[in-house]
Amino acid sequence: MPQHPSKGVVSVLLATYNGAPFLSEQLASIESQTYPAIDIWVSDDGSTDATRDLLETWRRKWSKGTFTVLSGPCKGYAENFRSLIVNPDIVSDYYAFSDQDDHWEPAKLAASVDWIENNSPAKPSLFCSRTLAVTDEGSVIGPSPLFSRPPGFRNALTQSLAGGNTMLYNRAAHLVLAEASRRSDFVSHDWWIYLIISGTGGAVHYSPEMLVRYRQHVNNQFGSNVGIMARVRRLRLLLKGQLGEWTELNMKGLARNRDLLTKEAVRAYELFDRTRRAGPFGRLYYLVRSGAYRQTFLDQLGLYVAAFLGKI
Repeated sequence: MPQHPSKGVVSVLLATYNGAPFLSEQLASIESQTYPAIDIWVSDDGSTDATRDLLETWRRKWSKGTFTVLSGPCKGYAENFRSLIVNPDIVSDYYAFSDQDDHWEPAKLAASVDWIENNSPAKPSLFCSRTLAVTDEGSVIGPSPLFSRPPGFRNALTQSLAGGNTMLYNRAAHLVLAEASRRSDFVSHDWWIYLIISGTGGAVHYSPEMLVRYRQHVNNQFGSNVGIMARVRRLRLLLKGQLGEWTELNMKGLARNRDLLTKEAVRAYELFDRTRRAGPFGRLYYLVRSGAYRQTFLDQLGLYVAAFLGKI
């Protein structure tokens, strides 16, 4: 695994809101990265706990680059991340997203940049990976699924491939993403990034390495995001029409950015859009023609059922 790739700067985009319990651990794991040049950009969405005090403490002692704390839009986590994406003051070689309560493995950024550098700087490129879910106390719950189907726009139409906390992309990708995000809001930043970068002809790499310890607050109403029960919950949401609500917002966003998409992506988008407007058998016909797919057999089967029932 690489230890010291290029001299380019990674700007970490961190969204916070009442994150005091785990924020210092996350920032310490970023500070411990083997990658040497890291700027931190924080958008705090109106925290009322000790988050702002902790950020100020870290800002004063940060030695790997700059550390900037901004006030967020206070419209939810998606808008908080979007405010960072569209901020014209954030100019960098590479961009990565951070949640406020995870833990990064030491070589996370180095491994991400190492893959990005295999591509032309002019080509939008996105790196993402699996995660290892842990409890509030740090005990291991288990790994996220190991997906085997290739990443691409037809997959992005139906699901988010990886968490935003695993993502790193280059400046070419950022220019496209920032333009698209100025035109439209989105459901979640990770799904939106996957859609835009793959849809505009960028390169997407999904790594099997677990480079992030993804903290799961298992006492919440949704439970953990990994394991058999989590997959069953996601399937239930799919069949209840949750995917349809999210897809509607994604499709509206893609419509506003149609001119940025490749011809192939536009064709897939048009066919997938027909999937959502035809009769039951017509929906299946256009779904197959669009080539849209999910990563696992069970999820793909659920997609066909949801399409037949008009839930996507």
